[in-house]
Amino acid sequence: MDKKQFKILGIGLAAGLVNGLFGSGGGTLVVPALVFLLNVDDHKAHATAISIILPLSIVSVLIYYRHNIVKLNIAFIVALGGMLGSFLGAKLLNKVPVNILRKIFGSFIIFAAIRMLIK
Repeated sequence: MDKKQFKILGIGLAAGLVNGLFGSGGGTLVVPALVFLLNVDDHKAHATAISIILPLSIVSVLIYYRHNIVKLNIAFIVALGGMLGSFLGAKLLNKVPVNILRKIFGSFIIFAAIRMLIK
């Protein structure tokens, strides 16, 4: 395994761990890691992170479901809205310039972090 593959595996391991613990990691961890550690184009990093979310989520939700900690009624409704939002976001991704995409993404992460810290 070469150095780049080792980095990619490490990114996946960290994303999976964060996903399992916090329900996050696909975008919040993978996008910056791909951009800054592997020099992947921002648009491709966002699209790649989205492709990672499904397998991570399937593994996590199976474990959560076995422990009876999933609120399925809420999950299904949020998933419906999420599918519509994902469709719209995927259509918009390539239309947003990189500098604006970074500002929006960074602002969202900072806002979410501040909300989590003050709650």
